[in-house]
Amino acid sequence: MTRPRFRRRIGWLPRLDYFRPDGVDVSNIEEVVLTLDELEALRLADLEGLYQEEAAKRMNVSRQTFGRIIEEAHRKVADAIVNGKAIRITGGPVEFDENLVSAFDYCVCPNCGYIKPHERGKPCRFEVCPKCGSHMVRQVNIKKGGE
Repeated sequence: MTRPRFRRRIGWLPRLDYFRPDGVDVSNIEEVVLTLDELEALRLADLEGLYQEEAAKRMNVSRQTFGRIIEEAHRKVADAIVNGKAIRITGGPVEFDENLVSAFDYCVCPNCGYIKPHERGKPCRFEVCPKCGSHMVRQVNIKKGGE
C-alpha cells in the first residue's frame, strides 16, 4: 500500500486550463495532463526565478519533492511541445495558501476580459459572458507580499 500524498500548497490558479497546437485537428490530438502542483512549480521556479529551496517552502514540500515535481512538469511540457500534444491543466493534490488568496475571486471572460464576482457553488465554466457569449474562467485574487 502506497503512502498518501500530502497536499501541496499553491497560491494561484491559471486563467486558462487548456492549450493546444494551432492547426491540429482537435479530434486526433493527444493530451498531456499537467497537475496544478506541477504548474505551480513551473511558475515559482521558471517564472519567478526562485531557488528550489524557497519554492519548496512556499509549496510546503521538501526540496527533494519539489525537484521531482518540477522535473515531471518539465518532462510533460517538453513532450507536449516536441510531439505536438495539447496540455490540459487539472487536478493534483493541492490546497490553497490562505495567506496569498483573498476571500474574493472572480469569473473572467478569456476573450473580452469581462469580470464578475464568483458565486460560491456555481462554477465559472458554466457562466456565459454577457458581452461576447464565451464561457468564463475563474480567477483568484492574489494578495502580494502578505498584504
